[in-house]
Amino acid sequence: MSPDLDLTARTTGHNALCRLLDLDGRLFEAAAAWRWPGAERVLPRLSRSANHGVLWFATAAAMAAIRTPRARTAAVRGLASLSLASLTINTIGKRSVRRARPVLDPVPLVRQLKRQPITTSFPSGHAASAAAFATGVALESPAWGAAVAPVAFSVAASRVYTGVHFPSDVLAGAALGAGAAFLVRRLMPTRAQVRRPARPRAEAPALPEGDGLIVVANRASGSADRVRALENALPRAEIVECAPEEVGDELAKAATRARALGVCGGDGTVNAAARVALRHGLPLAVLPGGTLNHFALDLGVEDERDLARAVRHGEAVRVDAVRYVTDSGEGLFLNTLSLGVYPELVRERGRWSHRIGGWPAGLLGALRVLRADRHPLELELGGERRPLWLLFVGNGVYHRMGLAPGRRTDLADGLLDVRVVHGSRRPALRLLAAAAAGPLTRSPAHAAVQVNRLRLTGVAPGTPLAYDGEVTAVSGEVTLDKLPEALTVYRPLDRTP
Repeated sequence: MSPDLDLTARTTGHNALCRLLDLDGRLFEAAAAWRWPGAERVLPRLSRSANHGVLWFATAAAMAAIRTPRARTAAVRGLASLSLASLTINTIGKRSVRRARPVLDPVPLVRQLKRQPITTSFPSGHAASAAAFATGVALESPAWGAAVAPVAFSVAASRVYTGVHFPSDVLAGAALGAGAAFLVRRLMPTRAQVRRPARPRAEAPALPEGDGLIVVANRASGSADRVRALENALPRAEIVECAPEEVGDELAKAATRARALGVCGGDGTVNAAARVALRHGLPLAVLPGGTLNHFALDLGVEDERDLARAVRHGEAVRVDAVRYVTDSGEGLFLNTLSLGVYPELVRERGRWSHRIGGWPAGLLGALRVLRADRHPLELELGGERRPLWLLFVGNGVYHRMGLAPGRRTDLADGLLDVRVVHGSRRPALRLLAAAAAGPLTRSPAHAAVQVNRLRLTGVAPGTPLAYDGEVTAVSGEVTLDKLPEALTVYRPLDRTP
């Protein structure tokens, strides 16, 4: 390009930028002059509440407190999107374009913030965080996204209203925030993005009003509202609410006269119901009512509406179970079995969950277990004695979803998902390295394999073993056998969870 043409291009670009900046300034002045009905009391306070993401963390906490799986997942996705957007804005955005803040002269004093921000103006971090959180929530749950979107829009608008940003700062921040949410979705696919194979359909009685369904509900799960909702959806179903220590007896009684056995509680309660259902040849109806609800969510039953629809139409699938046999007896699991540090974490969580709740207790338990001074577990695996921090066995393959631990997409694949974290002097580093590297890679820290049968020998007496959230002690030999398509479970067939 000749020097004259190059100069012309640069001049044209400079003139276009000047026109855009002039338009931006005139829009800012127009916004300052425009009377926003009812906004003087709301927008400045809303703008301040969004400082450091406080508003969005509080919103996420409120969503998680509702205890529906979709709301909790949407809250996590929203916070992940917000975190990525904030990191991008603060490390790249603010340092790349050092634009001065608007002059406050046109802005009425009543609108101005008491503390003016001192960072550069472009792009708006508040708008980025608002858009990231709202978009992340909406990608997981459109209903929750619709509820959050007006608040996010108001926060973004408040930055122009209070005079701390030009309109283009807000638009650029919002675009970056939405982009961060879509990037998080690429790294952590939403539940709707995960394609689930067609599971083996099963014959199960259709119970339009729930007649013949007996549901045993664990009172300790705190799911009374969900049980009442199921009772309204299936008015002829029989609901038996009982204390945790009575669940086994009530399940056994119900199985003698039910056409279908229902259960509401956490994974441990569901495990007990599955054993009874298998013994009596009954289809199982699972209403999630615990903290984690791994089995119900992986199955695709998120709430009472899903379950009621499946029961009404007799829609069911067959899923695998796993039988484990030890020197002292045998048991069954639907989700996972673990040896090593995880059983200790389950015990710690159980000690604190009734005081501070399931999720905080899980975090506290993890910190206590990883900080404790201990030696690795030693057992014989594949004919070789090995030191291990963790042996994990999943009923079905647990898929990785980007940066987050995944779920199972097929509960009838006939496989055991076996993962091992090797022993060393630093369990925390080993476990974190294994989590970051992915489930099906091999490294000095961990290994993974998929089989349909597993035999462990040389287990020391009293070794804790965790299965579906319960803990028992084992010794000697432990054998695990897959039971393909052993259990019939109600599940709506016309939706992808």
